This record gives sequence, C-alpha cells and structure tokens, in this order.
Amino acid sequence: MTHPTSADFTLAVHGGAGTILRSKMNAEREAAYHAGLRRALDAGRVVLADGGRAVDAVTAAVMALEDEPLFNAGRGAVYTSAGKQEMDAAIMDGSDRAAGAIAGICGPRNPILAARAVMEKSDHVFLIGESAMAFCRDTGIAFEDATYFFTDQRWNALQETLAMRRSGAEDLDESRKHGTVGAVARDRNGHLAAATSTGGMTAKSPGRVGDSPVIGAGTWADDGTCAISATGHGEIFIRYAAAHDIAARMRYAGQSLEEAARHVVVDVLAPVGGSGGLIAVDRDGQFSLPFNCSGMYRGVVTADGILRTAIYDEPLRDVS
Repeated sequence: MTHPTSADFTLAVHGGAGTILRSKMNAEREAAYHAGLRRALDAGRVVLADGGRAVDAVTAAVMALEDEPLFNAGRGAVYTSAGKQEMDAAIMDGSDRAAGAIAGICGPRNPILAARAVMEKSDHVFLIGESAMAFCRDTGIAFEDATYFFTDQRWNALQETLAMRRSGAEDLDESRKHGTVGAVARDRNGHLAAATSTGGMTAKSPGRVGDSPVIGAGTWADDGTCAISATGHGEIFIRYAAAHDIAARMRYAGQSLEEAARHVVVDVLAPVGGSGGLIAVDRDGQFSLPFNCSGMYRGVVTADGILRTAIYDEPLRDVS
C-alpha cells in the first residue's frame, strides 16, 4: 500500500487471474510474462509521468497487453466452442463517469480502442456484435485479419478443453477458465480511469459475455472512490456487481480501498465460486491487488518510476 502526495500518480495492470500452475511454469515463460507486464506498465507510465490523463494511460497499457499474445485479449484471445474468437472490452473515465464498451467482436486490432470510440464518438455506452463492428469501421478503427489473432497456444487449449468435455473429465486449469487484461490509474490531477479487455473463457458458448465489458461488474471508475478492473469467473462477478460493490463500500460504509476490495474478492466472491481477482486504485493513489485463486499476473508503477510485477502469491518485485 502506498501513500502518495497529490502530485503523484499510480498505474496498476493485470494480465488475468488463474495463472499457469507453478509446476507447468518454466523460467523462460515466467520471464516473458514479467516482460509483457513491464511493457504495459511502461506504456502507461510514460503518459502519466508527462502529466497525461488517466484515461490515456489505461488505454496505452491495455493496448500493450492486447498486442502481447501471452495474454487473453486482442492478439492471443481464446476461442469459443465453435472455434471463433469473440472479444469484449470496456473503458471508464472517473472524472465524469463516461464509459464505453463492446462485446462479441473480432477484427479491431485493439478492442480497447473500439470501446473508447463508443465512449467518445457515440451516444451509447455498449455496442455488440455486427453493429459494433460496423461502428468500428465507420470510425476508422484499425483492423487485422484472423491470422493476426491466431496462436497455437489458444487453439490447442480449445482442443484440449473440448476433448475433456467429451470424456466427461473436469477441467481444473484456471488459466483456461478465465483470462483478461486490464489497467487502472490515478493521474497527477487526481483523476481515475479503468480499462478492461478479454477474449473470454476458453470454449465458451458463442455469444457469451462476461463481466469485463459490464460497467459496475468488471470495470468501474469514479474520482470520488476508486477505479477497478476485474478478472475471473465473469458470471459471478456480474451477479455480485463486484466492481461497484467495492466503490459502494468505500462511499457509503467508509471502508478503505484495501478493506473493501479484499472483502469483496475473498469474503463475497470466493465462497460462491467467484474465482479471480482485481486491480484497484483509489482517489489518493493507493492500490490494492487482491485475488482468491492460484495467482494473478499483475504489476504497479508509481511516480518513483520503478516497475514492479508478480504472478503468484508473492510480493511485487522490481523488474525495471
């Protein structure tokens, strides 16, 4: 937990909860995850260190994570049971609660830019499917073809999951059940923002939408309380309005960010099957990164410029 001055900034990122089991992780792969988180942190840090807006910082950070095939968003998104990729994203500006979200799309290189276009260039908050795709084309969002988004890792994970379903075996691999990327920030002017992007769950039903693009469930930002980006079992996070519940506990019960975030993740979500975690930053720049599963790819940078990341239940470490 940090206690910054009013001139400080804070940025936190995540690359999804439900990490690869330690027994399956090797040093090279672990280093690659830390490097991906570091690139995202640095992309957002540059914006904030230059006095930029929180909403621009979280956009830059999430774009970096979407471009990294190791994470389940943008390039490297998982596949539905029908062998298609359907991506969701949301962004929220805490200064005025402006928000934009998209769901069920594949084509825009960076889904977070599609969500931001909805926020800034439409009268709506949430667009889905073909209508969202048409909107992205009309607004000039950069597109890529299917080969750009394909990775052997995600395709093989789909085949393994489908084979387990046919055999009746239980899938205990959390990394296949949920994966998301996100960023939250507090800029030097005290404004907050959150952004979240995901490919969803491996072998999900076509048309399924999780919590990531749902404002108040997987994404939330309000200058008066906090900014949150969640990752986990989306259906549970939606049913319990996870992100908004944290903000409400701060606003109405006077709880600290750490107290509210940890209570929701550990005491509310975990007992009902809500495996996952979240990253959060409050109006003072303090941050909280709770999770209730095997791990969460996560990182933080503040005005000292030191990039700190972690994967499992371990302290953040300096990777700069």
